[in-house]
Order: sequence, then structure tokens, then C-alpha cells
Amino acid sequence: MPTRDESGQGGRDAGLATVWAAGAVAALLLVGCLLWWLGAAVATRHRAAGVADLAALAAAGHASAGPAGACGRARMVTERMRVSLRECRFAGWDALVVVEARPAGPLGGFGTVIARARAGPVE
Repeated sequence: MPTRDESGQGGRDAGLATVWAAGAVAALLLVGCLLWWLGAAVATRHRAAGVADLAALAAAGHASAGPAGACGRARMVTERMRVSLRECRFAGWDALVVVEARPAGPLGGFGTVIARARAGPVE
């Protein structure tokens, strides 16, 4: 015989709160995971921009060594920062650098982050 609660209804909704709680926990975990991935993507973007700036400054600082020597310095900076140098060229005395960074973890499958920087001559 079905049990009756104090409201007079049968036990039809017994355990429903557990299902709702499990759904809420799953939704919170999903939102937390998405926020974690978004934070990782933003951090990768900032890291790539910083490395691009540093590589452009390194190239501009060694512009007197010629484009090959200056871009070699930029490549050394990007390799140490674990980012790949996509392009390094000069427009007059300005060093133009393009770098590419891949996010760590499962975000790496979504593509790469590209950052550009320009640095002028150093006295």
C-alpha cells in the first residue's frame, strides 16, 4: 500500500529532490568546466601577446645585426617561452613579429592563438 505524506498525496514524488540535486550539481560542474576553459584560453592569449612584444623588442634591439640576426634573437625568445615564431620581418627599422601559441590541455584541439607586435629602433 502506498504511503501518504502529511499533505495527503501519495509517494509519487519521493526521491525527486535527489534527482533535482544531481542535475544541479551536474550543471554547476559543467559551468565550472566551461569557465576553467575560458580562463585557460584568455591566459594563453595574454601569454602569446606578451611573448610577441618581447620577441619584437629583442628583434628591434638587434636590428643592427641585420634581419637574419635580429629574427634569430626573436626566435630564441619565442622558443624559450614555448611559443612558435610564425613571422619576423622588418619594415624600415621597425620589427614586425607574429607568434602562435597553442593552449594546453583539451583546448589545444580547438586551434591556436596568434599575436602580433611591432617594435621600433632602440637607441
